[in-house]
Amino acid sequence: MGQLMTATHNFGVAPIRAGTGVDTFKAALYLKTATVNAATTAYSASNEVSGTGYSAGGVGVTMGTVPTATNSSATAGVAFVTPSASITYTTVTLSTAFDAVLIYNSTQADKAVSVHTFGSQTITAGTFTLTMPANTTTTALIRLATT
Repeated sequence: MGQLMTATHNFGVAPIRAGTGVDTFKAALYLKTATVNAATTAYSASNEVSGTGYSAGGVGVTMGTVPTATNSSATAGVAFVTPSASITYTTVTLSTAFDAVLIYNSTQADKAVSVHTFGSQTITAGTFTLTMPANTTTTALIRLATT
């Protein structure tokens, strides 16, 4: 969360950090046996899935939705953002079980943004899609709340 508070990650079109543009985000898949969690600070190829059609580092994440913030009182509010498109891995064969995705900022030294887990999966010559939730205060993929 500290990186979000210091503007390490630029998710949208504005505001832009001095002299930089919007950052590039990627999504890497990890084996069921991997330890990726809230303590993960950066992308690592260790325990990342491998297979036909999957490239190390994962796929690009479309962050076309500008982060939104609400402030319903002087002390409470929610800041939130969701990728503007589903995260899709096409024509892949991943025969070893995986159950986590790391979204990371490849512009900022591969720093981790968030880790999301789901049920164990394998894929044979198919498409794996992570459908994004609605971009609202209660369902957005990334939410920060103050009370």
